[in-house]
Amino acid sequence: MTVGLAISTFVGAFIFPFLVSLCWGKMVETWGAIGGWMAAGFIVGTTWALNHGMGMIYQSGEAWVDMAWAAGVGLLAGAKYSGASLRKAMPTVLSSILGGAIGAYVLSTFL
Repeated sequence: MTVGLAISTFVGAFIFPFLVSLCWGKMVETWGAIGGWMAAGFIVGTTWALNHGMGMIYQSGEAWVDMAWAAGVGLLAGAKYSGASLRKAMPTVLSSILGGAIGAYVLSTFL
């Protein structure tokens, strides 16, 4: 991986959790549940198009290294930086990993 690809991958991975932490809560707060759906469409859709459609994130074949890891690591780092407790976040982290594993298994049964 070249330095340019490493920088664009880092920036692409940074954009997603940054927008999630900046906009998602405000959209839900303002518009309720429909705001969450709108945030999912706008934030995830836009950053996915940037990272994968325009090729900001460099992938060398490891499909499991994707935007979910960027969101997880970025949001945990942001929470820790703002003073949140990682111990309180562990049930959510473990539930997310378990949910992702179950979702991957379900998809693998028919894809």
